[in-house]
Amino acid sequence: MATPRLSRIPRSDALDNRERILEAARALFATEGLNVPLREVARRAEVGPATLYRHFPTKEILATEAFADQMRTCHLVVDEGLADPDPWRGFCSVIEKICELHSRDRGFTAAFVSAFPKAVDFTADRDYALKAIAELAGRAKDAGNLRPDFVLDDLILMLMANNGIQAASAAAQVAASRRFAALVIQAFRAVPKQAPLPPVARLALVMPGMTL
Repeated sequence: MATPRLSRIPRSDALDNRERILEAARALFATEGLNVPLREVARRAEVGPATLYRHFPTKEILATEAFADQMRTCHLVVDEGLADPDPWRGFCSVIEKICELHSRDRGFTAAFVSAFPKAVDFTADRDYALKAIAELAGRAKDAGNLRPDFVLDDLILMLMANNGIQAASAAAQVAASRRFAALVIQAFRAVPKQAPLPPVARLALVMPGMTL
């Protein structure tokens, strides 16, 4: 009588290792960006490099898994923007929420604006988000609210600039990003219209005693 074949179920310790690696990668990518060596991720996760590579053969695969939640949030943001009957309001909402999302995770911005050729799923998700934003931008232009010379590269430029914000704390980072988003929206508007800006956040480059 043949012995029934059992499905291969990952052992609990293997699952624990995988989750520790992802947790360590999320923490390091968020604060240090994608330049963190995988050996440092393994050290933070308290696993050997071989264990890390067994679960995630490349940094791109690891980043795709680590940023899955952020990418889902990004999809929700752009879908909500597209669903807004007022295209300019929807466009502004996307700018505000995308800036805040990216301000919380430096690694996600680096992954989003990079080619990531080996991370097929991530590339497809990013392309979906960019196409949706391009469609929303087209609607806002047709409504006469978004300046006609806006191009999608301006969004990438915005994300790169937003990623350069250096603040004293995570809360200050988000606050600075909100103010930056408000400035960007004013620059993108077809007809200039001043509006109150969010509060100023203390940034790393502002020295004690310096006033503007």
